Order: sequence, then C-alpha cells, then structure tokens
Amino acid sequence: MKNFIILIVLLSTFFLACDRDDHEAHEETSYIVTKPLLTDTLIYHEYVGQIHSIQHIKIRTLEKGYLQKIYVDEGQAVRKGQLLFQIMPVIYQSEMLKNQAEVSFAEIEYRNTKALADSNIVSRNELALAKAKLDKAKAELALAEAHLGFTEIRATFDGMIGRFNEVRLGSLLDEGELLTTLSDNSKMWVYFNVPEAEYLDYASRPKSDSLLKVRLQLANNRMFNEHGIVETIEADFNNETGNIAFRATFRNPTGILRNGETGNVLLPVPLEQVLIIPQKATFEILDKKYVYVVDKEGKVESREIRTGAEMPHLYTVVSGIKPGEQILVEGLRKVRNGDKIHTKYQALSAIMDELKDLHAE
Repeated sequence: MKNFIILIVLLSTFFLACDRDDHEAHEETSYIVTKPLLTDTLIYHEYVGQIHSIQHIKIRTLEKGYLQKIYVDEGQAVRKGQLLFQIMPVIYQSEMLKNQAEVSFAEIEYRNTKALADSNIVSRNELALAKAKLDKAKAELALAEAHLGFTEIRATFDGMIGRFNEVRLGSLLDEGELLTTLSDNSKMWVYFNVPEAEYLDYASRPKSDSLLKVRLQLANNRMFNEHGIVETIEADFNNETGNIAFRATFRNPTGILRNGETGNVLLPVPLEQVLIIPQKATFEILDKKYVYVVDKEGKVESREIRTGAEMPHLYTVVSGIKPGEQILVEGLRKVRNGDKIHTKYQALSAIMDELKDLHAE
C-alpha cells in the first residue's frame, strides 16, 4: 500500500512537470507581427490584348497569267522594292513591242507632216491630227509598260512575308488573286478593351499623364522587354459590352512580336496613401476577410477587414485596421481570439523583400 501511494505521488509530480514544461514552451513561442504600411503605390489592371502589325497588307496579282517564279519564302524578311513573284510576261512584252513600233511610226508621220506644214503644203489641222496620233501611241505604250510592270510583284515596304495562299509555280492566276501577306513588324499595335468606369478614371488624369505607358505580358507569362504607349482611344463605346478600345504602340526591335499574337496588357494605376498588408496575414470566414490584431499586452483580437486592390502577396485595406496597429503575420492557425502571445516585430518592408525573393524563385 505504501509503495502504491509513493507511485501515485511520483506520477502526479511527473505529469505536473510535463504540463508546466508545455505551458512554458507555449509562452516562450514568439509570433511575428507587423504594422500596415501607409504609402503611395502602383497597381496594374490587366486586359486581354490583340497584337497587330503596324502595316499588314494582302498581296494580290494585278494581271492574269501563269506564275513563273517565286523569289521568297514564307516567313522571310524582305526589303522595300524587292522582287517577290514573277508572272509570265511574254504576252505583255509583245504588247509593249507592238506599241513601241506604233510610237515609232507615229513619230515619223508627225515629223513628215510638220515639215509639210512648215512649207504650207498641208494645213495646221493635219499637223494637229498627226500630233494627236503620236500622243495616243505614246499613251498606249505607257499602258503596255504598266501592264508588263505588273507582272513583277514587289514589296511595297520593309516587312515579313506571310503564308502563301495555295500558289505554286505554274499556277494560273486570275487578276486580283491573293498570293500572300506582307507585315511591317518594326512596331506593333496592341488593342485592348477597357470598361467604362476605368476609362473615366483614365480620362480624369492630368494632361501630363496623357502618354500612358503600359506593359505587355506574352503568352508564356514573360514580360515583353519594351514599354508601350497608349496613343489613341476608339471613338465609340461598345453598347453590348460597355467597353472602349485602347491602342498601345510597342517597338519590336527583336521581331518577337508577330501579327495575330495575343497577350495581356498591364495598365498602371497609381494609388495614393493606401494601407498595405501581407496577404498571408489574412484568413477567411464565410467569404469575409479577417486579421488578428495584437495589442500592447499581446492579446489577440480577430477583426474583419475590407480589402481593395490586390497585388502579388499584398492587399490594400479599405477599412478594419488603422496605421500603427500590429497584426499577426504567422501562426494564424495556432491562436484563438482572446489568447495572449509573445510577439516579435518585423517591418513590413522586410516581409515584402522576403516575398519578392520567394516569388522570384
């Protein structure tokens, strides 16, 4: 019996010691807290953009005939004036030679008539008629030369050849038949649709901000290395969508942008004196966001907040907390409303740097 009592006392002492150790360990745990940052910042509104060449034309035949030569390939860069296609010129060459002969004949006839007119052998009306025949022959020769020139299809500007429209050597082409396209990709136009409310915010900016710089995120989620400038806004709103089209111009020195591509346009929106907190400091209950506010004594209080703009790893706060109040950043699942905890302060700027490094990885 005595040994049994001693065993109970020893076990009680052991469990009390374990409880005390657990309690002390809990009290010694330090939770990181920070304070909201009141600052000016910049957020980006994102829009789906359609990318177009600054010049994009369809190349068509101007004369009917067989395709004799193709001097370029699809996707090839060409210079202004470079020969692209050759339509068989035999018929048009013959027409030109015929008209050259008619011009030579009309010139001889005119010179003879002029000599007779100067000697008063024929009337001035005869000379005028000979001059008219010569002018007509020259006009027909110029037309024949133009038709012959149309058998050579050349680039009208520096650009890139598009896909061939099922044309091959020897194909019989009709007048006006589509051959391919030519795109000038030195600069690109990116169109994106902006809702009416956001357009009004943009329109109310100072005139000095009228040249708005935007960024372009490509389909592989990488940022295009050139900034674009919003140069024009469409005249009318689309009544069905409530949007209006903006057009931004991007330089394309490497040629990576092509006509018909898509991307996301990031339009900057400046925010003045807004309150910023880390996203990881918040938790949700029934679609409402909360934070744990920690007072000077270390007491935890859950508080509902209303957030505004969302940035990578950050929220702007519209209401619920004030500058200078401490909020819990880590260990949100380990505490409850009303708990007292030990805290360790970390500036929000340091937390933001850590989040940037994590995002970069």
